[in-house]
Amino acid sequence: MAMNRSELVAAVAEKSGNSQTAVNGVLDAVFEIFATSVANGEKITIPGWLAVERTDRAARTGRNPQTGETIQIPAGHSVKLTAGSKLKASVSTKK
Repeated sequence: MAMNRSELVAAVAEKSGNSQTAVNGVLDAVFEIFATSVANGEKITIPGWLAVERTDRAARTGRNPQTGETIQIPAGHSVKLTAGSKLKASVSTKK
């Protein structure tokens, strides 16, 4: 069971008493800040809940699965999400 963005916006709007339009605007702003900050190499931490950071991947040798030919995969970046203690605790409790 997964919650999509519109369901999340509706749930937050109901819980906070704000309009869905306002919540949607805040969510857009949060994700924009996440994207620009992480792209600049900054780590974003929401204590107890979440940490988001950019990681570096070294260049490596790979293999084309169709031909078996060896290829060079260039260095790049990825994103690492780490769950905080409150989020981990909420998952570990049975309901």
